[in-house]
Amino acid sequence: MNSAPRTAPSLQIGESFIGDGVNAAHVNTVFGHREGPAGVAWASALATPSAGHVPFVTVLRPSLPVKPLTLFVTKAAPASDAHGLLIWGPAQAGIAAGVAEALFDGTITLEQADSHVIIAAVWVNPSADDAEAVYANNRLSVHTALVNGAALLPSTEAVIAARNNPTNPFFTPEPAEGLAHATRQSETAP
Repeated sequence: MNSAPRTAPSLQIGESFIGDGVNAAHVNTVFGHREGPAGVAWASALATPSAGHVPFVTVLRPSLPVKPLTLFVTKAAPASDAHGLLIWGPAQAGIAAGVAEALFDGTITLEQADSHVIIAAVWVNPSADDAEAVYANNRLSVHTALVNGAALLPSTEAVIAARNNPTNPFFTPEPAEGLAHATRQSETAP
């Protein structure tokens, strides 16, 4: 396989899952120039909310949006008033602080602060029950997603190596013979 150095693309896509249980954070990020596809997607998402999914500009505090301007998009519609408060409160604060951390540590350059935008798709479990954990997990998750996007992670090699052992917090398949077993099954199907 080719292990040549990779340069960061103009559109960076990142992913990160941090934490355990109901207070875990799962964040996907899209980072790119305002005048490119990321900017178009950012403006389109802000202008076209759907029932239960109202994107909003992420703020560090009222009237102080984080830079690069970050659109918070919920993956789960608010299931209750308490769930909505966890989205608008600690999850939003965590996303804002994590983006600001990426700006501080150079993951995002100072020049990109005004020329780029971020879309953060954020999962807050409707059963979440610890505001501080929701905040901390989202802060680390968005920062990690941005770092991963900048570094083009995961590597193709890591994806290929994990192909026979998929797992996530919601499902782990029974050990099997992998693709060979599935192939035999499909060959014997009518």
